Amino acid sequence: MAEPQAESDARLVVETGVDARIAAIVEPIIVDLGYRLVRVKSSRRNGMTVQIMAERPDGTMSVDDCEAISRNVSPALDVEDPVSEAYHLEVSSPGIDRPLVRRSDFERWSGHVARIETSQPIEGRRRFRGTLTGLEGDATGLKLEDAPAGAPDRVTLPLSLIGDAKLVLTDALIDDALRNQKALADGDGTDIDDITDGTADA
Repeated sequence: MAEPQAESDARLVVETGVDARIAAIVEPIIVDLGYRLVRVKSSRRNGMTVQIMAERPDGTMSVDDCEAISRNVSPALDVEDPVSEAYHLEVSSPGIDRPLVRRSDFERWSGHVARIETSQPIEGRRRFRGTLTGLEGDATGLKLEDAPAGAPDRVTLPLSLIGDAKLVLTDALIDDALRNQKALADGDGTDIDDITDGTADA
């Protein structure tokens, strides 16, 4: 059985509504299997699709990992029946332009560009885009891309007010992700194709 997830690295950006009900069902199962839940998101794609994003603690995720999670969460979802209509279950990795949901995400991806939306206005706005500058206590710093001339180009966003955050796909982000994957593959003999963007459908 996996060790309990550290409270200090619990998800800060969480779901609402039916996605929250699904997350409450699947997260304990995913954690017990040794993975971390990243996000649950339902959409009208292909009729009705429930997407579960997850990853290993080291950030990798293979197709086999996705299939293992799918096999284990499907029976629980069938019993609890949180969705009121037929749906398609998809388990996937977070991808390179991943959601940021934990304190460690904002620290790990410092130096990369992110889009962030807050639950309340900060300095008169709720949507921000810029380069993450690292954690500052219980907040993350952001160097804004669209600051007016003469205005401060940095803002501090409390983590408790972040409603949605995601990395922006850039050449630097792709290079960083590939370096990390190569380092992991070199360390355990895993083929790099086995740890990139896994997806499994139920």
